[in-house]
Amino acid sequence: MTSGASGRKGFTRKQKRLVIIAGLAVVLAISTALVLTALRDQIVFFYAPSDLSTREVAPGQPIRLGGLVKESSWSRSGQENVFVITDGAQEISTRFTGILPDLFREGQGVVAEGAIAADGRFEASNVLAKHDENYVPKEVVEALKAQGEWRAESAEQ
Repeated sequence: MTSGASGRKGFTRKQKRLVIIAGLAVVLAISTALVLTALRDQIVFFYAPSDLSTREVAPGQPIRLGGLVKESSWSRSGQENVFVITDGAQEISTRFTGILPDLFREGQGVVAEGAIAADGRFEASNVLAKHDENYVPKEVVEALKAQGEWRAESAEQ
């Protein structure tokens, strides 16, 4: 009888490679999950007013809202601005406290960053006025065209 020898050999090269590849796959999967979890909180989705009625958006969730500023809807009191953003099918009342961009006006394209408040109003933290149809998000253009509200000539001014 031989002492200490059980007859078992160590892992073969093929088995070692398989263990290393499996370990790397697990590390990669965990890393990917961590990155996606971290990014999920940083992603800000774009919505048109019609999208808000068909998709579930939690109050307080940061979003971008794009459309046209509805004619005769803008009122200002000091630095508080209240206006309606529409895509021709739906509209949402928006409040922004601050100085609006020089290109902001009624009937013009706009993208506002902010969140839906508990009362359903959109509380904007940043407003971007669009002066050219090349800068209006394609989702807004498609929604406006579908409703017959798209005016390319006003977007080009």
